[in-house]
Order: sequence, then C-alpha cells, then structure tokens
Amino acid sequence: MAAKVNKDTCVGCGSCVDACPVTAIKLENDKAQVSEGDCIECGACVGTCPCEAISL
Repeated sequence: MAAKVNKDTCVGCGSCVDACPVTAIKLENDKAQVSEGDCIECGACVGTCPCEAISL
C-alpha cells in the first residue's frame, strides 16, 4: 500500500519530496501528493516529515 498523506496536517514543506528515492511525491496546491503507482513503500518520506503527516 502506498504512503498516505494527511492533508489536514501537511504544511507543504517539501521534505518528503526531497526524501523520495523514486520521485513518487510532488507538491500540489501546497500539499504533498503521492503517486500510488510509483510509490515503492520504502518509508523514507515517513521519517522525514516534520509534521508526521505521512503514513504507510
């Protein structure tokens, strides 16, 4: 299952975008958006999110 972003908690800082090794995350409307088809479920984004807005 791909990473999920809590849009209420996400502040759009982009740390998850930088952490993703397969560029499966982008910012849309100042919120992180995960491409489910590209996500490899590595969890790199989870550990880098300062707002704990991402989960697997």
